[in-house]
Amino acid sequence: MAQGDTAAALPQEVRSPDAPAPYRTCQDHMFPPATPDWNNLKVLHRNTLPPRAHFFLYGSRDDALSRDVSRSKSQLLSGQWLFHLSKSPLVGPTDFHQHTPSELASKHGWAGQTIRVPGMWQLQGYGRGPQYTNINFPFPVDPPRVPIDDNECGRYATAFTLGPQDRDHQLRLRFEGVDSAFTVWVNHREVGYSQGSRNPSEFDVTPFVRCPGVNYVHVEVYQRCDGSYIEDQDQWWLSGIFRDVWLHKFPATHFEDIHVQTVLDDDYRDATLLVEVKINSDANVTLSLLDADGSAIANQTRAAKKGSVRFELRVKNPHKWTAETPYLYQLVLSMPGCALAERVGFRRVELLDGVFSVNGKPVKLRGVNRHEHHPDYGRAVPYDFLKADLIQMKQHNINAIRTSHYINDPRLYELADELGLWILDECDLECHGLFVVGGNGTAFTSDNPEWEEAYLDRARQMVMRDFNRPCVILWSLGNESGYGRNHHAMYKFIKSLDKSRLIHYEGDWNAQSADILSRMYHSVGDTEAYAKDRNWDKPLVLCEYVHAMGNGPGAIKEYIDLFYRYPRLMGGFVWEWANHGLRAKTKDGREYMAYGGDFGDEPNDYNFVMDGLCLSNHTPGPGLIEYKKAIEPVQTLGVEKGDKVRIVNRYDFVTLDHLECWWSIVSDNANITPYQRVAIPKGVRPHTEALLHIPGLDYHRSADSHLNLKFVLAGATAWCEAGHIIATGEIQLTRPASLQLQRRIAGRQPQRLLVEMNNDSLLSITSSDGPSWKFDLARGALVSWQRPSPDPGRLSAPNILSEPLLFDIYRAQTDNDRGCDFGRNWRDRRLHQAKQHLIQSSWQTHDNGVVQVTVKSRIAPPVLNWALEITATYYFLDDAVAIRAHAKPTGNLLPRAWGRLGLVTAIKGCDQVRWFGRGPGEGYRDRKLSQLVGRWELPVDELVTDYEFPQENGNRTDVRWVEFLTSPSPAGGDKKRPAPQPQRLLRARYGDFEGASFSVLPYSAADLEAAQHPYELHDRRRSDRVVHLDWMHHGLGTGSCGPETLPQYTLDAWKEYDLEVLLD
Repeated sequence: MAQGDTAAALPQEVRSPDAPAPYRTCQDHMFPPATPDWNNLKVLHRNTLPPRAHFFLYGSRDDALSRDVSRSKSQLLSGQWLFHLSKSPLVGPTDFHQHTPSELASKHGWAGQTIRVPGMWQLQGYGRGPQYTNINFPFPVDPPRVPIDDNECGRYATAFTLGPQDRDHQLRLRFEGVDSAFTVWVNHREVGYSQGSRNPSEFDVTPFVRCPGVNYVHVEVYQRCDGSYIEDQDQWWLSGIFRDVWLHKFPATHFEDIHVQTVLDDDYRDATLLVEVKINSDANVTLSLLDADGSAIANQTRAAKKGSVRFELRVKNPHKWTAETPYLYQLVLSMPGCALAERVGFRRVELLDGVFSVNGKPVKLRGVNRHEHHPDYGRAVPYDFLKADLIQMKQHNINAIRTSHYINDPRLYELADELGLWILDECDLECHGLFVVGGNGTAFTSDNPEWEEAYLDRARQMVMRDFNRPCVILWSLGNESGYGRNHHAMYKFIKSLDKSRLIHYEGDWNAQSADILSRMYHSVGDTEAYAKDRNWDKPLVLCEYVHAMGNGPGAIKEYIDLFYRYPRLMGGFVWEWANHGLRAKTKDGREYMAYGGDFGDEPNDYNFVMDGLCLSNHTPGPGLIEYKKAIEPVQTLGVEKGDKVRIVNRYDFVTLDHLECWWSIVSDNANITPYQRVAIPKGVRPHTEALLHIPGLDYHRSADSHLNLKFVLAGATAWCEAGHIIATGEIQLTRPASLQLQRRIAGRQPQRLLVEMNNDSLLSITSSDGPSWKFDLARGALVSWQRPSPDPGRLSAPNILSEPLLFDIYRAQTDNDRGCDFGRNWRDRRLHQAKQHLIQSSWQTHDNGVVQVTVKSRIAPPVLNWALEITATYYFLDDAVAIRAHAKPTGNLLPRAWGRLGLVTAIKGCDQVRWFGRGPGEGYRDRKLSQLVGRWELPVDELVTDYEFPQENGNRTDVRWVEFLTSPSPAGGDKKRPAPQPQRLLRARYGDFEGASFSVLPYSAADLEAAQHPYELHDRRRSDRVVHLDWMHHGLGTGSCGPETLPQYTLDAWKEYDLEVLLD
């Protein structure tokens, strides 16, 4: 039944001829009596004002230039509002708008029921709680209808006061964002209705207010509406007034809208500034253009008639706006009693021979997808948190944001203008869930003409609001909504408003209604194939790639190298910026970040919402550190002619003159050259190479020497202090010593060791003044390692091994393992159940006193036939154990790869670790370049990465040696005396073996896999430390949503391996 129809307009019921006549005439009663606005596709808005640019009006030019909204002609209504929640809009206090807020509090039981605006009601103790789905709709799919009886309804009430000075103003009530739809009343009279959760809605409430006087606002917010079918983004389903509410007070004569466009000439030197202003009545309008220092560039005054007035200014060689040079001019429009200020960036976006270019220069997008998220407030993100996000992006070399998948808080764009970030601005549109219900998903909405206006409305709202922002260089038609006629209508509509920008839409694979090609989660190989295509006229962007879920992503550099190798590739946007965990507490008060299912929400998509470069509190994760390295704008290429280092400038617009370079030498023998400054040649143009001259570089020839470079800011910027590291470089200058050489120089010729059989299988080996060991021949494992006791009264210290030293081939699965075939294959092949089983062991003593133990064993699971056969030889020296092993796979149904190949044990008393290799942070074979080679030392607890979903973590890679240390207490327990130096419990040396790694965790792999939240893992925390000494470790990949581990980083299970390590 259409809006406004009555039951009498419906077809009459036909009565059977032999049916008894009714006793009286009956009238049909319908419930609801008419289709609600929120279920009526024909009603998107009622009584809203036309969309406009985001701006504030001021009473004077000076106030406008201050950009201080507290001095603007507006009143912020955000704050604490009264609130009531019902299960449906059709139940509960449907007449609440007839009562004042004080009456609702005193007579209707609303006292104490308040809510923070902006905010989401599920995060303030109301309703069923948050719900997370990636694709699926959490309600029965029947577009455009949503369930009437299962649609939470939040009812808000507040008051505001107007003074005499507000007379003769047009009063506009503006909601910057309400999820998902709402009706508003002012002073008990219905004003209108609007939907489009992340789009603004503005109402002229002048006829409804008392001025001067107290005025009442009532808002009824619907959890779901027909628009929910095209708001199916991968995020939490949350509801409420989640952005600010403003009362704008436009003077009797005022500006209604403004469109600003900059047009650069074909030399990209001079510009024309086009300004179109909409006014509500005749007036003399003055336009002033000021530079960043406030000096006047141009002034014009025009007598304007009601409607619009157009200004056209020629500007000689203005500073150009780019993400690297975000120079902003101030534009001021004024007339008596009314002024507004807008910032202007001169730039031109286009395709040049198919290459994405700004201001005539090719640009590479080093971007991220960013959802609006806060761990406590959901999508109601405070300004300071938002600003911190963007500053952190700049500090990590990110230059672009895709506003996935809706227009963001308007303040984000203002910050992006200031700080310098390219923006791909995306419509609030996604209907992914329509493609999993069977049939033709596109036919439901995207290719359905009845939905055309709903689609156009999303495009209109985006372009009209954000048109003036120089940071916006691309419009996007939405995300994951198939492709249909309504997308083409959006494309045509946007082009009719704005021909200065390009249009993006990934769902349009053939770019029929897009100016660029877009793909998500393409492999490196597929991306390169597009790049090599000889016949192309549109560039390619990866709108989502290197899915950053959990411990990952791996193999970022391979994509970045492609971007700079091929002109067709524009770059890409990592999915995504941050985890979406919501802060929660266990029953006993322990805090954690919750994901799908943690609130009893069904259906849910579990922890797929935890897929960001940052943790849920937006602190950097290891993935962000690696991404910063991969996209750094200065790359170190290599050493030439002994003392020259070749670098390349990967900025798009600026030279390297704003940077300083410092160099240092680090080596295995601890001879470290302090950092010294080296001059960077002046004027190194973008995308060109240069040579740094480092005198004497060719004389640093100690074993395993590495040149480390760091490029830092020479001066402070708007987003960082001077000295901030922009890029690092590392070049290996000399090879490491081999393990055989280390064994020869490790110490004196072994003396004869004392060997005893404690029982039938336990071999005891003791050196005269070194450690003693016990080897269990029945298990084929070293089970005891005792060092000489520092206490003269004791012969030896306790056994440092709390678990036998065994071979290991499994790691706790990461999100990227579980999401791809490797993880499924490991489960199917029972890799997690594989254990070391003895075949045979033997021992002998050599003439030089060395004791040799040889063990043949199989690492194999139950049920299946495959195994990794290990032949390991242990050489017991005077104070060390050298282990050599050969690993050979056998049997049927081998796994595709091993998780790791190494040794595992547990050590007691270890509280500090020192190593030479990559560090100080976590690293894996395909995610390690951000960690430079050096000598590092950390407490054991700092070697753990506490992922918000427990998984494999804490690995340090490319290690030459590692020492596990214990810190003795001060002698006599005197805490005032200096603490003694840490003592070595155990050291592992790998020599020149490439790719060795270690981890030290208070958890086993089984512990990590059993826990689903950090607090569950913490309950399993051990007092000893599980130590992994790996020769090789399988790469991470991005298989949670994208390509699995690349072949070059795969630890193939079908190969044979020769291994060696020296323990002392």
